[in-house]
Amino acid sequence: MKLQQLRYLCETANQNMNLSRAAAKLHTSQPAISKQIQLLENELGVDIFLRNGKRIIQITPPGQLIIKTATRMLRDAENLKKIAREFTNEANGTLTIATTHTQARYSLPPVIQLFTARYPKVKLILRQGSPVQIATLVTSGEADIAIATEAIEQFSELITLPCYQWNRCVIVPPRHPLLKMKKLTLEAITRYPIITYDDAFTGRSKINQAFANHGLEPNVVLTAIDSDVIKTYVELGLGIGILANMAFEAKRDKNLKSIDASHLFESSTTRIGISRNNYIRGYIFDFIEMFSPHLNRASIQAKLEGSKNGHMDLQIDSQ
Repeated sequence: MKLQQLRYLCETANQNMNLSRAAAKLHTSQPAISKQIQLLENELGVDIFLRNGKRIIQITPPGQLIIKTATRMLRDAENLKKIAREFTNEANGTLTIATTHTQARYSLPPVIQLFTARYPKVKLILRQGSPVQIATLVTSGEADIAIATEAIEQFSELITLPCYQWNRCVIVPPRHPLLKMKKLTLEAITRYPIITYDDAFTGRSKINQAFANHGLEPNVVLTAIDSDVIKTYVELGLGIGILANMAFEAKRDKNLKSIDASHLFESSTTRIGISRNNYIRGYIFDFIEMFSPHLNRASIQAKLEGSKNGHMDLQIDSQ
């Protein structure tokens, strides 16, 4: 049994049993993958996959268990390499952060600036996507940490660490009628076309719930995954925007005005997600603490070692 065989096996499962895609991902040939999987099946004495001719159509019950164990073995092998690198060259390596546009654009820049000054030899990679995509990147080992507001706490393979709370603002063009209100209301917002986040992003569920609780139907005419896109279309006069308050910058967004809406919507919590099973290098602990100072190494390690429910009972900052 070879680690290469386990890699071929797990990647084939990850690619929904498509050998061509697995071969492309692993930079090898389809026949090579097929041969190595068959050799592994012969050695184990069981069929991992059901086949129709040469085409794999299903994972067998023992195959499910074998793939789960093989995934863990590959992760442990990678952890051994990480442990060795930790003690031979602790200031070198790669940190891959999976996150949303809003976090990458507005929350992370000062932290990354501080981190790169402290660890100039660590290569930083930002992978952007939806919260579900972000969490999947971490559970698959393609990213070290996930930073998002929605969905990642639903992944049992991750522990989720609360970082800070935030709320929303309504953005409008200058001289918009809403600017004359002493206190913004949901009823007033529903009188205008609304531009806001896609349902999978940045606390959108809290927005939906607020209107539903008051029996109101917002007129959402456009959704986006990017805060800057929302601001662009508000500037064009297509509607008013509901935006994360961190995404409005008065100096840069000179063609827009912001109205506080924190009294209208429940606060959201941005969380960091890390795999329960991966070895965490020292500079990753440091990055997490730079991003959210209450998450020190001791508290994260305690969570990794002892908690089973995937949530952390810590005080978090409001922003």
